[in-house]
Amino acid sequence: MSSSNNSVVVNEVRRGLYLDSVALMRMSRTVAAMTGVIECGMMMGTPANMRIMADAGVLADSGRAAAPADLLIAISAETKAAADGALAAARGLLDAPKSGGGKSVDWAPRTVRAAVVADPAANLAFISVPGAFAAAEGRKALQRGLNVLMFSDNVSVADEIELKQMARARGLLMMGPDCGTAIINGTPLGFANVIPAGEIGIVGASGTGIQEVSCLIANNGGGISHAIGVGGRDLKADVGGISTITAIDLLDADPGTKRIVIISKPPAAEVAAKILARVAVSGKPTVICFLGGSAQKLPGNATFAPTLEAAAYQALELESVAESPAETTRSCGKLIRGLFAGGTLCAEAQVVLAQHGLAVASNTPIPGQLALSAAYTGHTVVDLGDDEYTQGRPHPMIEPTVRDAPLLAALCEPAVGVVLVDVVLGYGAHSDPAGHLVAVLAKAPASGALVITSVTGTAGDPQQLARQQATLQAAGIVVARSNADAVRRAIAHVSG
Repeated sequence: MSSSNNSVVVNEVRRGLYLDSVALMRMSRTVAAMTGVIECGMMMGTPANMRIMADAGVLADSGRAAAPADLLIAISAETKAAADGALAAARGLLDAPKSGGGKSVDWAPRTVRAAVVADPAANLAFISVPGAFAAAEGRKALQRGLNVLMFSDNVSVADEIELKQMARARGLLMMGPDCGTAIINGTPLGFANVIPAGEIGIVGASGTGIQEVSCLIANNGGGISHAIGVGGRDLKADVGGISTITAIDLLDADPGTKRIVIISKPPAAEVAAKILARVAVSGKPTVICFLGGSAQKLPGNATFAPTLEAAAYQALELESVAESPAETTRSCGKLIRGLFAGGTLCAEAQVVLAQHGLAVASNTPIPGQLALSAAYTGHTVVDLGDDEYTQGRPHPMIEPTVRDAPLLAALCEPAVGVVLVDVVLGYGAHSDPAGHLVAVLAKAPASGALVITSVTGTAGDPQQLARQQATLQAAGIVVARSNADAVRRAIAHVSG
């Protein structure tokens, strides 16, 4: 225990205990919400995590002994009593008995080998361990004939290439590293939604891109066969689209898949050529959505979709919807502030703004747009899931408090006419993101700015799409039919 800046810091090291980072983030947020607690970190003791906790002021001398395979509880509180109470709560969360199917789980495999012995029929391994160990676990899974979804990030490019080449040589699929979303045979994996079965297959280097397209397909009467995530680096020049090619192969050979959608930020030119050459030999209609890219020469069975919304409609063979009218419920300024939990939704917002001739700056700019700076005074869209906002904290889809301060600040800007926000549902996401957003807005000062949102989700999601939409509408928030539609509404409002 130590004291710093009138706070009390307590650490506890759990030797050899591993828990998934998402589960640890949820636990840490629960403890951090306790009265008198300033901050709580519950992380594996990797060098990167130790730096994060040191920077946050929650690392004591006793915690510095944690090794990468150890779990570290690090708490900063206003008083010793609050720190002790928070530590007891953290212990309770870690030691609570786990359950499955209503029964206590007495044993769970701790290695890939043990899992294969326990269930020889299994053919996919979901890997979510610290990046320093992920590649080794991926190799073990592939060597045992398992397809892999690697949720873990902080895996080197060299390891990624090796794993993907190994998978392809063995006729296996390597999803990730840093693959957040997939739906395989109707089973959602990672951050994913409940989508009906159907004839459209999706390949995506983007988690929220897959979510938005699959939800729009579901909400417009369609369904999907599989949604295969490949990881954000797969279409980079170094990796060369190895998993994307494999995914196209699998969907092309799947009799239940009649049409294919490919989602990514613009690939390297040589990788794009390779992907399009593979699409050309497929007999299946394919929609290419390279967000922020331009329509290029495509094979005869392919069409280009500039937005996620357009990709979904093209896959459904539906006509594009009409432009949305301006909202006129409030007088407003002329600037748009976009605050996004979904990185690909942030990219799509930039595409739509550019389509309407509006310049925009972002912390994650697409090609042709400006990098965000303190001196910039125009329209801005921010990806709150980027590393600068999530180091040591849960992703805003898990814990939406990351957006609270920027949202309140935007509403206080007199020149702002619209604040755009996204609400993402599904497994892994916050249990009531609409309720949280409404509670934050209730604390906001009076503002002439309009809040416009869209909800990425379906009726089958745990949060229930209709309930989330109703919560937002009851609070006076404009709910658009898609993320792209929300941006169009924002443009119409500030342009009117």
